[in-house]
Amino acid sequence: MLTFSVLFWVMDVCLSIEVHQTPPAALTKLGQHIQMICSHGKTDYTLMQWYQKSPGDQSLKRIGHVYYSNIEQEKPFEEHFKITGDMSGETAKNGSLSITDLKIEHTAVYYCAASYAH
Repeated sequence: MLTFSVLFWVMDVCLSIEVHQTPPAALTKLGQHIQMICSHGKTDYTLMQWYQKSPGDQSLKRIGHVYYSNIEQEKPFEEHFKITGDMSGETAKNGSLSITDLKIEHTAVYYCAASYAH
């Protein structure tokens, strides 16, 4: 039985807010599905971005973002990745990153970053 880990940690753009992630780490099997959730209480942070850092790769790859209710994803991540969320309104913010049909190349640390839109 083949398994691989999909790890998720939060990178906060502004040190003055607390960002929560669920799950903090996950180990799952190839072909399965995982959903990672990022949330924070800073109501005026209307931008949430998602990044991937693969083992042995020093760079962060941008998966995409949610800006208010507009979602954009980078082309290489369109097939297996889906970003959801809504950063509008005066409530706590929640966004998610889902990966379907997990492949070995999805093994990575995933980052969520929240900020003002500049």
